[in-house]
Amino acid sequence: MESNLDPQVLKKAKQWLAEPYDAETIKQVKQLIDNDPQELTESFYRELEFGTGGLRGIMGVGTNRMNKYTVAMATQGLANYVKKMFTDKDKLSMAIAHDCRNNSAYFTEITAQVLSANGIHVYVFESLRPTPELSFAIRYFGCQSGIVITASHNPKEYNGYKAYWEDGGQLILPHDKNVITEVGKITDPSKVNFNARPELITVLGEDFDKIYIEKIRNLSLSPEVIKRKKNFKIVYTPIHGTGVNLVPAALKAVGFESVYGVDAQNVVDGNFPTVKSPNPEEPAALSMAIDRAIEVDAELVMATDPDADRVGIAVKNEKGEFILLNGNQAATLLIYYLLHKWNENGKLTGNEYIVKTIVTSEILFDMANKYKVDKFDVLTGFKYIADIILQNEGKKTFIGGGEESYGYLVGDFVRDKDAIISCVMLAETAVWAADQGKSMFELLKDIYVEFGFYKEKLLSVTKKGKAGAEDIKAMMERFRTNPPSAIAGSTLVLVKDYLAGTCKSVIDGKTEKINLPESDVLQFITENGSKISVRPSGTEPKIKFYFGVKGKLNKREDYYLVDKELEDQVEVIMKSLSI
Repeated sequence: MESNLDPQVLKKAKQWLAEPYDAETIKQVKQLIDNDPQELTESFYRELEFGTGGLRGIMGVGTNRMNKYTVAMATQGLANYVKKMFTDKDKLSMAIAHDCRNNSAYFTEITAQVLSANGIHVYVFESLRPTPELSFAIRYFGCQSGIVITASHNPKEYNGYKAYWEDGGQLILPHDKNVITEVGKITDPSKVNFNARPELITVLGEDFDKIYIEKIRNLSLSPEVIKRKKNFKIVYTPIHGTGVNLVPAALKAVGFESVYGVDAQNVVDGNFPTVKSPNPEEPAALSMAIDRAIEVDAELVMATDPDADRVGIAVKNEKGEFILLNGNQAATLLIYYLLHKWNENGKLTGNEYIVKTIVTSEILFDMANKYKVDKFDVLTGFKYIADIILQNEGKKTFIGGGEESYGYLVGDFVRDKDAIISCVMLAETAVWAADQGKSMFELLKDIYVEFGFYKEKLLSVTKKGKAGAEDIKAMMERFRTNPPSAIAGSTLVLVKDYLAGTCKSVIDGKTEKINLPESDVLQFITENGSKISVRPSGTEPKIKFYFGVKGKLNKREDYYLVDKELEDQVEVIMKSLSI
């Protein structure tokens, strides 16, 4: 069998057949060498990359897998960087949280051991907790960094490791690149200090949850409405993940008394037995919750992903049937509610702002313009929203922000997308609409009548493995060097290349600089205002296409007619790009 293997892969694998690797690891590597050359190749053909967001990969033995050694090596590199950066501090501290995935608790234990061995005080949650609570803990305890063990909504075979900085946001330049460099220096487990110091480990439990929930309760903008509508029926599912306790507790804290669960999905389980994918963007992930909502005659369905930083919602249409809203629609409802209530409550002073990502609906900026609220566009990734909040700390007031991939934030005490906060504020939006005799869907239609009907669609093309990564790279190069002259019959007018940092006018050839960090994203803007964005995913083997079109909605009753026209327009765009 060995003769069929790439010599470099075999050489790397054989290095795992002796100490410091443990007996079980050695046994598993031997089995791959003897019986599964393809899996051995995938496990060892490269190092699992510590990217700008940390680690994410399939669990198993090997250099390209999530396991105790790759996690420990990443932690040692991060610890070394933190110690370099904070030489002026007598006491260094970091916080750790983990989700429901298989091995998450184990990887957390390894991480805490390595950090404490390096003399760093560790705050670690007693059991699974939402990613945003980790961000809050970093800020609350004044930590220098933090880590959450999660693979978000990836399939059950995956796990991951996200690193945070002292502001509570995920790593950005220069820290992300610098940490990558430090992690790269840890070439084998012998460079890791595993000698844990238990006296440096503090366990966080329910008392800390209460502090976090109280901060969320104080975000409420319509307490009197919730009091009137306290029996508004909501169904919530954590899809086997970390929102299982905190979302119901937060909803109860602000006054909602009729919150129903989905018993089978309240079971914490990293195998996600009731769904094919624990992703709230997938309709199937909400199907059990919708069935439950029909059973109890609820008005709103909410589902969070395993680490509870993103939320998907379903609302009733005019026929009383549940329909799923996409991330742009939910963001539209949430930001509209926030802006309207801040204005109504006399909280707008001219010094407030919202933030969205470049692939998120432009309707958010239209709404901000109405209320004379400042606005910022950032690259895809919530860490860039967190950075805007950091830059404006003490200068401007952050109202809220979000991204089309179902992640939103209200208030600034957390610096990552927060599905606990989002569930509370979306529920509040729903009862505020209900108090005016409107459903969430009717409110959305009214927003479209006022600001224009924005229609967005996302297409993800999966390309797995080494060959897939090469295909994605070639596709981006093709779009970059040979952009289309027209899309669906509409002339191309602007090409934004965020890797080159340029915005080029196709009409006159003039080029302007884009003042954002480099990112492998292309955007094509056509004469009729359509926006098409193309980018490889930073966390999954996918290339993503974002389509945005706009039409005029004169009245609610025309919704389906205009929706069909815009849907057809997107289909034509897709065909013109041969996707």
